Amino acid sequence: MAQILIIDDDFATQLLLKRTLEKQGYHITLANDGEEGIVKAKELTPALIICDWIMPGIDGLEVCRHLKLIPELSTTFFILLTSLDSIEARVKGLDAGSDDFLCKPIEMYELKARVRAGLRLHQLSRDLQQQKQLLEAELAEAAEYVSSILPEPLKHQKLTIATHFVPSRQLGGDSFDYFWLDPENLVFYLLDVSGHGLRASLPSLSVINLLRARSLGQVDYYQPSSVLSQLNGTFQMSDRNDKYFTIWYGVYNCREQKLTYSSAGHPPAIFFTQNQQNQIVEHRLKTPGVPVGMFLEAKYVDSVFEVTLPSHLYLFSDGIYELKQEKDSVGGLEKFISLLKRYQQIPEHHLENLIKYIKEEHPKLQFEDDLSIMQIDFL
Repeated sequence: MAQILIIDDDFATQLLLKRTLEKQGYHITLANDGEEGIVKAKELTPALIICDWIMPGIDGLEVCRHLKLIPELSTTFFILLTSLDSIEARVKGLDAGSDDFLCKPIEMYELKARVRAGLRLHQLSRDLQQQKQLLEAELAEAAEYVSSILPEPLKHQKLTIATHFVPSRQLGGDSFDYFWLDPENLVFYLLDVSGHGLRASLPSLSVINLLRARSLGQVDYYQPSSVLSQLNGTFQMSDRNDKYFTIWYGVYNCREQKLTYSSAGHPPAIFFTQNQQNQIVEHRLKTPGVPVGMFLEAKYVDSVFEVTLPSHLYLFSDGIYELKQEKDSVGGLEKFISLLKRYQQIPEHHLENLIKYIKEEHPKLQFEDDLSIMQIDFL
């Protein structure tokens, strides 16, 4: 049967409650004051506590406040025993964390009923807590799987690729990948599914698997607009599916140093190089096109960019520049691009340093969306 802790400085009240509840089959432990009650509550983690409000030293309110802060006692049902029956007193008790009240003089039928109700709520809270823990464990496994299929950093004689990914929850809607179509042509892309969590991660994973396996059907993977058009036909929104995604998709030919790309509602890729005066030159690479899944008749176009060497290209989701810092204050794309430009002057071009740099620039930074960024260094 359930373990119940009674905290009361009055021996007669202790005896009355103990005898009554033991006849119901409960295991009863007594504490003579608030300090002893706190110690025994930590030792026993009882299902239910009945605590007198007015006691010398630590009173019932302080006992309640203290115990409700202990995670192991978060589901313990707490009943305050009191002769105070005013609304103000009850509000004060509820604010302290009390779950219920028993008024003196104690009515035994009411005592038994409130204990039964309290124990039912305690069991329900424990069941919910266990289900939450199981769900969190499963989400952690899913997040580990998502991380496992994202690509490792790429090191090639003509270019390197590094990435950084931080989901806003355990699972996120951002994803990215890169793979060789042949020894000279490399695909790289980054997408951002609307929303967060498990429902956003599923279409994101589907896109990765479809593109890696080249299972989109009659698609020219060398032509980015063809890939986006086929994705748009495959991932159309419906009454049961409200997800759409933005994507930037490019194919780089290492021999010709040409980048063919297309985008669907995604932030522009940012290209940096230096001119003959060692000045940093910025190019924003973006084509017109609505997010994938919004309209079946959507059209996508290609653009070609000649890559000068050495240079750097950045693909990212909007979570990296939609930065909530203070009330009514957010970052923006222009601020992020300015920061990226200054980042080019840092000797160590590691993305971890970039994230650290962003946080230093915005001390009160909160990332509220998924965050992903890809850095391609053309050597």
